Amino acid sequence: GCALLLLSPAFPSPSRDPRSPRAVFAQALPAGQDIPTCAGAAEGRVLRGLAAAALRVPSRGGWGLFSFCSLPPSLSQYRIVERMRSLGMTTVLPAFAGHVPQGILRVFPRVNATRLGRWSHFDCTYSCIYLLDPEDPMFQVIGTLFLKELIKEFGTDHVYSADTFNEMTPLSSDPAYLSRVSNAVFSSMTGADPKALWLMQGWLFQHQPDFWQPAQVRALLHGVPLGRMIVLDLFAESKPVYQWTESFYGQPFIWCMLHNFGGNHGLFGTVEAINHGPFAARRFPNSTMVGTGLVPEGIEQNDMVYELMNELGWRQEPLDLPSWVTRYAERRYGTANAAAASAWRLLLRSVYNCTGVCVNHNRSPLVHRPSLHMDTELWYNASDVYEAWRLLLSAGAELGSSPTFLYDLVDVTRQAAQQLVSDYYLSIRQAFQSHALPELLTAGGVLVYDLLPELDSLLSSHRLFLLGRWLESARAMATSDREAEQYELNARNQVTLWGPSGNILDYANKQLGGLVLDYYAVRWSLFVSVLVESLNSGRPFHQDQFNQAVFQVERGFIYNKKRYPAVPSGDTMEISRKMFLKYYPRRWVEGP
Repeated sequence: GCALLLLSPAFPSPSRDPRSPRAVFAQALPAGQDIPTCAGAAEGRVLRGLAAAALRVPSRGGWGLFSFCSLPPSLSQYRIVERMRSLGMTTVLPAFAGHVPQGILRVFPRVNATRLGRWSHFDCTYSCIYLLDPEDPMFQVIGTLFLKELIKEFGTDHVYSADTFNEMTPLSSDPAYLSRVSNAVFSSMTGADPKALWLMQGWLFQHQPDFWQPAQVRALLHGVPLGRMIVLDLFAESKPVYQWTESFYGQPFIWCMLHNFGGNHGLFGTVEAINHGPFAARRFPNSTMVGTGLVPEGIEQNDMVYELMNELGWRQEPLDLPSWVTRYAERRYGTANAAAASAWRLLLRSVYNCTGVCVNHNRSPLVHRPSLHMDTELWYNASDVYEAWRLLLSAGAELGSSPTFLYDLVDVTRQAAQQLVSDYYLSIRQAFQSHALPELLTAGGVLVYDLLPELDSLLSSHRLFLLGRWLESARAMATSDREAEQYELNARNQVTLWGPSGNILDYANKQLGGLVLDYYAVRWSLFVSVLVESLNSGRPFHQDQFNQAVFQVERGFIYNKKRYPAVPSGDTMEISRKMFLKYYPRRWVEGP
């Protein structure tokens, strides 16, 4: 089977996505099986009945980005569940993991609930949710009642998700306590459905390995009868857990490719690990692997990686990747083209072949708050991407009418521009540290006034790279003007500050037409201006002072109320070729 897991109703998108039914159909094509739905109406009834049980991702509390919303059935989870079942897919409903809001202490003052710690960079205003003691009678009352209401609302395929300690440190490392917690969660499931099967993320084990030693992992897993839990080995292509837990100590698991964090743009893949990992897991001594899965935090990027992962589910052994990617290019564009195939083989061996422990957060200076200590390291040869850019442009005469070709041309040109931004950043930093004002003005001027505007124009030429499309998809989910404004603010905040004060700044960075020009370029302009002023005045550059100033720019973008086009403009081929003629590094290979 193939699992696709969404961490929360709002994680990959700040609003419910009207394209969801179409996305479900896409999942079904490669024999997709599992995706949790949201709580919605059933949660509302339990909330009213108990004045408690706000069921949400355990680490996240009241920050508005994760709030539930009310939608007409035609645009909500009802339609998704119906479509999934019509395609033979198994739905996964959320169960009660033990988390309750502070208000439960007011309604039930004798309940035994303990406040958990903060999550990430959010303080307890927005996190620090409460966890019911597993032996408190209310644990079973809330858990079973909630699930019964949910089953009444949606029916059931008997599979339920719950993650009590995802990115949260448990109150005790005592194995007996951890077993009691998992047993309580499972008991609340079987109280509503005797056939219940628990689907749990295995992310916590690799995320906090100092806490989750073998004894703690075994205790949590063995609080549930063997075979009644399936663990998602969530980041198996880089940090597999099954290898050091004796195949999850007998519980079945799904080998999952996480691949993407935050929905970041940026060419990336670990194709060798993906190509060999599932087969190695199947051969592992006493393996309990039962399937493969896709669990990205964001989609609509790096199509090739997902095509590869889905195909491996039908294979008995690893693929010959160069041959496979050559055929992939032909299928993708509808015809064989030597230049395009060569471009894809270059991308395969370089940007898509990160080895070792690879974490796909786009670290490019382009999409991060400027400083004098930015990471410009690459895991591949930049020249391979530049040459792939040249080859794709040379194939344009034959393939230019293909929508997938134009998308890839934007994406590869965008990657080349991202590399160029790093080069100009290094020139800016070197000029500043050498007190070379003319060189600083030149490099900063090209970056701010030409390269970034050109990149924005390129992205604006394709509908899948439009900020306006992102914002309109959020607004389209609203049932009132006020709700539409809130959803748009959330959509803007998620791709920038992610939190009221930049709590997870740039985590979900994206390269979109409109966002590059009005957010990233404005930050870079301020950075260059501050460096120039520092050289002119002789006063040192202070990062803390710059951070305070640039935060006003970042926050200003969220509230600027500017309307961005949701329809592309400009000729993709023309813009890419123009950028190529300006910026292609001639020291590698001469252009077409």
